[in-house]
Amino acid sequence: MVHASTGPDGGTPLRRTPRQARSRARLALLLEAAERILVGEGVEALTTTRVAAEAKVSVGSLYQYLPDRDAIIESLASGYFARLEGVMDDLVRTAAREQGREREQEQEQGQGEGAGQGRWDDPVGLLVDTFARVYRTEHGFRALWFGSGLTERTRAADREHKRRMADGVRRVLLALGVARDDAALARACHAAILAADALAQEAFRRTPEGDADLLDEAKAMLRSYLTQVVARYAPG
Repeated sequence: MVHASTGPDGGTPLRRTPRQARSRARLALLLEAAERILVGEGVEALTTTRVAAEAKVSVGSLYQYLPDRDAIIESLASGYFARLEGVMDDLVRTAAREQGREREQEQEQGQGEGAGQGRWDDPVGLLVDTFARVYRTEHGFRALWFGSGLTERTRAADREHKRRMADGVRRVLLALGVARDDAALARACHAAILAADALAQEAFRRTPEGDADLLDEAKAMLRSYLTQVVARYAPG
């Protein structure tokens, strides 16, 4: 389901921001109609006339919220970004919670540091697999990014989105206690996200399920790179 969201630059591409539940529901229905067109016909088909027809509303009703094609694209992109960043935030919270639980268990059992890390023993694998699952279900996101006709605002928003995702990777590494918070770590996480994003896009261009071999290569590359990054912070 597509949810109404603020614009991809943190503002809003909407002509009118819905305040009441009824208005928010109407906007959500418009965006759902837009997503159906995006998935079925491609980004080039996202015109205000076509979206209004698909949503079974007048063009004037559509214009109240989405004044032009750019606003439609930007609103869809904003929703996709928000969902991806929400998944990253959940992973950061889970990493912090589980790492804290493991430290408590180590203290109680007298184990050495780093014993029994469980699912976070391979953070790269966990992150890549998690977002691959999201990509498999977000057909609209794939259709938008693999098509043409993205707006300049959306491209700029994508760059900011990648910075926020990189910050999520930084927070995961800090939660796991394997790095120190500094400018070098932020830069390395940004580089990792840029590489991962390029490989993920290519993997999902090849097949809707994501080319498994290419995703495995992405994991191997990112593990090697991030292992070198965290080694900089090792004691001694």
